[in-house]
Amino acid sequence: MTEFEELVDAHYQPLYRFGYSLAKNPDRAADLVQQTFVIWAEKGHQLKDRSKAKTWLFTTLYREHLSHARRSAKFPERDLEDSEHLLPSNEPDVERHLDAQRALELLEGLDETFRAPLTLFYLQQNSYKEIAAILDVPIGTVMSRISRGKDQLRRKMTAEPASAPTKIVDFNPDALKKNNG
Repeated sequence: MTEFEELVDAHYQPLYRFGYSLAKNPDRAADLVQQTFVIWAEKGHQLKDRSKAKTWLFTTLYREHLSHARRSAKFPERDLEDSEHLLPSNEPDVERHLDAQRALELLEGLDETFRAPLTLFYLQQNSYKEIAAILDVPIGTVMSRISRGKDQLRRKMTAEPASAPTKIVDFNPDALKKNNG
């Protein structure tokens, strides 16, 4: 197995999960990971300390995401018909499974400033130092963003209970009587 194949085997899944947490789209996450490995194939030889490959890959993926976000802001996609399958359905959830699943759902709604460090810390098990290197911010900023992000998640968990209906419809039984009578 080549060094590149070992690197892909070791880091594909964590990179995909991080990409998905940023992009909120499985296809976009896969594209981000693929682009990250393409960049590694082109420039990875420049990294002298191979022990930093993981941090390099996560940083590259994050920068690719930011670059795509900037391009999308400049040139937004407008055709909704092609994206209709990505929209949430109108059917209400039967039951929420676990608090952890709910926390992941609410995590997706957080601003990227807080979502990225929380994802890297709790879901990818990166250290504060690694997160600081990946996001290119001071370690104190990482600690602050994780703390504030956790507070926002706590508030959302209590403000938006899992059993709350997603759509409320007014029901007027008298209207049925008039139509049927």
